[in-house]
Amino acid sequence: MLVTGRATLYRLFDVGYEIDLAHAGRLLASGAPERTVPLRGEARAIVIPNPPLTVMLGVESLELSGGTIDATVSASLFDFGVTSLRLTVVPREPVAWDDFAGWGVALDADRYAGIFERRLAELLDRVRPAIVRPIVSPVMEDYTVFRVTRLMQDDGRSVGPGLLDDGHVAPLLLNERRALTEEARRALLPHRFSYTPQDLAVLSWDAALVIEPVVEDFDVELILEIANAQILELRVFDAMLDGELRSMYERIGAARRRARLLPGRRYRTLLAGLHALVADTTEVVERVENALKVTNDVFLARMYTAALQLFRAAAWRSGIDRKLGIVRETYAMLNAEAQAARSETLEMVIVLLILIELILGLV
Repeated sequence: MLVTGRATLYRLFDVGYEIDLAHAGRLLASGAPERTVPLRGEARAIVIPNPPLTVMLGVESLELSGGTIDATVSASLFDFGVTSLRLTVVPREPVAWDDFAGWGVALDADRYAGIFERRLAELLDRVRPAIVRPIVSPVMEDYTVFRVTRLMQDDGRSVGPGLLDDGHVAPLLLNERRALTEEARRALLPHRFSYTPQDLAVLSWDAALVIEPVVEDFDVELILEIANAQILELRVFDAMLDGELRSMYERIGAARRRARLLPGRRYRTLLAGLHALVADTTEVVERVENALKVTNDVFLARMYTAALQLFRAAAWRSGIDRKLGIVRETYAMLNAEAQAARSETLEMVIVLLILIELILGLV
């Protein structure tokens, strides 16, 4: 089989607490930004309250297979603080499937980390006024989508994706050319979706194959990009809570050792910080989970659910909830300790006043 298609490397960054997309759109007006939403009729069952802002950033020359090839650079900005950079590479002519798989495996986001970092810095310089509390997290998310618009035999006749089995897909998505057992195939390539006889989507944890003959249809790629952005934000807050928990215990010890005229105010700053941490985390996680709402069990909705399952969204969310629970319990404990200290101080003041009154009475 011969393949007409392309590959898109995604590298997603958390760049701040929130992005004002309307303001960012005005700042990026020269790049003709647009708000991206699904186009299919069934997409009415998918609600994106604040669609991401997409902008073209230019062209880069990549070193690949001993030569150079041009790649278009674009970005999507999400209101919950995530920026997705994309390198899209198109082979110069239709290639054989095995060559397409080898070409796709050679594309690695880490090889082009310098391009991603430079383009991110340029983009942030332009949109920084639209970012609330701008800071780039060290946590990143990578994903690759191989998009095929046409499969054909060497005589030019188009063929359907039904001819592709796991033996074709595994070298591309898993970089595995050995024959896999049925058990391994079920575990590593569990999700295959088809809406019509001419399309196919196969998902793995770090790459996807999307066969879609309608060139303008990017709905599957959009759904996968949103899912990756949500996972990145959950990972960022999970890592942030890990750091906060470690420093929280140190700050509690330091506060207890610090002498205070009023012991009940010993944890005032610490309690305010814990309260803000819980509020910020809860708000952002809620905004992330509401970035895409499914109102019906349609094709794209099932694919979105499968992607979140592959990316272990439930495990990341469970970890965040558990750590937030520890923070809330610590807040309650310190608050109770502060209240007890205030009560004790008040009792001592009352006793002291009674003693003073008795002494004055005796005098």
